[in-house]
Amino acid sequence: MGKIKLDLHDIYNKSHLIDQSLNAIIEEAIDKKIKLVEIIPGKGSGQLKKKVIRFLQQPHIKNKYHRIDKDSKNFGRIFVHFKF
Repeated sequence: MGKIKLDLHDIYNKSHLIDQSLNAIIEEAIDKKIKLVEIIPGKGSGQLKKKVIRFLQQPHIKNKYHRIDKDSKNFGRIFVHFKF
């Protein structure tokens, strides 16, 4: 399995669920050695995307993945890359 996806549209206004979902998807990727996680915060006002990026930049999270990319063609997607 090369990629998993997390769509945050349904929980965009539930901060605690967003953090739980992000933690869960990162742990799942590590456990299953999945190299790419696609996170979809959606386009909206950009606040959810900023929240996701802030979450990913926390030191205890940042040391778990290799790098993140913002989709240049679709503002509403973030890719998290892992090295295994």
